[in-house]
Amino acid sequence: MNALAAVLFDMDGTLVDTEVLWWRTTELVAQGLGHELTGADAPEVVGRAVEDTAAHLVRVCGGGDPNAVAAALTADFFRRVEAGAPMRPGAQRLLTALEAEGVPFALVSASPRLVVDSVVGGSLAHVPFAFTLSADDTARTKPHPDPYRTAAERLGAAVRDCVAVEDSPDGAASAEAAGCGLLVVPSLLEVPASPVRTFAQSLEEVTPDLLRRCLTAGVPRQGRQEPRPRSSTTPST
Repeated sequence: MNALAAVLFDMDGTLVDTEVLWWRTTELVAQGLGHELTGADAPEVVGRAVEDTAAHLVRVCGGGDPNAVAAALTADFFRRVEAGAPMRPGAQRLLTALEAEGVPFALVSASPRLVVDSVVGGSLAHVPFAFTLSADDTARTKPHPDPYRTAAERLGAAVRDCVAVEDSPDGAASAEAAGCGLLVVPSLLEVPASPVRTFAQSLEEVTPDLLRRCLTAGVPRQGRQEPRPRSSTTPST
């Protein structure tokens, strides 16, 4: 099997069960702006950076200060995360198996640093990440490839030898555009299939060997086209 240089984990909805908390936060802020959140809003909320969701709410509400909305989203989400963000089923077993095999792993999130540090200092405090990346640490966050390219560079690894573990369409697009191997474990949103995407229903069925097999799913992976920006009808995670 191919050598697995590193595993790059998304945080929200992948390692920790925070996507529901993010949805409730967005629902509350949207109500304050006079908008009732529905499933139609999900693509602009789940797996999106705080700024993207704030911009969406301002658009659908017909006005408002996106910076103020983003600040309100961050503050409420942080409060909810501080109260507790349990790990997803199978996450601890997989992390333990990777550690036992000496495979390094890092956290690559589209959530702001404030939220990442809260989770890493709480339910993930015992996890020996090589490092953590937040939306504040790269010029562009998901769905752009910057976070995963930056993570591979920090590890001194070729991006093609790293596997990303994601749960959302934007996260999967980011990892695929970067050229990573990719395992998708969907949470709240359906993630489209592609030749380079391997799927699992739960982390409970994921092993280091399955992650190695992701390196050979669909080739070549480098130099893939970046995802196009969302249209004007265009935290996260």
